[in-house]
Amino acid sequence: MSKAGVSFEEIKLDMLKDEEFKIEYEKLKPRYEAIEQIIKARKEQNMTQAELAKRVGTQKSNISRLESGTYNPSLDFLAKVAESLGKSLSVQLN
Repeated sequence: MSKAGVSFEEIKLDMLKDEEFKIEYEKLKPRYEAIEQIIKARKEQNMTQAELAKRVGTQKSNISRLESGTYNPSLDFLAKVAESLGKSLSVQLN
C-alpha cells in the first residue's frame, strides 16, 4: 500500500471484479495503452506538451486532451505524433 492509502492498481483490480466495468475497461484499454506510450516517449525525451505540439503542427491543448484521454484522435494524427517523437505507429488487429 502506498503512503497515500490505496494504490490505483489495487482500486483497478477491485473494480475489474465488476463484469460491466471489466467490459468497458477492455474496450478502452488500447486507447489508454497508446496514451501511456506517447507520454512515456515524450517524457523520455524531456519534451513538454508545447514542444510536442509544435513538432506535430498542432496546439498544446490538443496534446493535453490526447494525453488526458478526452480526445479521440485520427490514425493520421497519431502517426504525426509518433513521427514527432521519432517513433512509428503500428496498428494490429487481433
